[in-house]
Amino acid sequence: QVQLVESGGGVVQPGGSLRLSCAASGFSFSSYSMSWARQAPGKEREWVAGITTVAGVTIYATSVKGPFTISRDNAKNTLYLQMNSLKPEDTAVYSCNARRGPNDYWGQGTQVTVSS
Repeated sequence: QVQLVESGGGVVQPGGSLRLSCAASGFSFSSYSMSWARQAPGKEREWVAGITTVAGVTIYATSVKGPFTISRDNAKNTLYLQMNSLKPEDTAVYSCNARRGPNDYWGQGTQVTVSS
């Protein structure tokens, strides 16, 4: 059974930091490209960052490049998103995604709220 379980969300003040985690199980994590996406209220899902399999090449949306860092630990089957310098516009539900060929898995998401 494939599972992607996000954690680490919460309420943070502008300028603060959060580290999201995505624990994967039920598939060969190291052979899947992984990414984070977010969806704010009333808006479409937005891709945020991605990372390839073993080489760990990363790519970011322009809106988060710099303050956000995606990483993975293949030994722990876990994906991370370090988010620094958070802004109110970063408020959204953040979900992780695993993709390989026709297989495309999503987690339930974790809420991030940036507010003073």
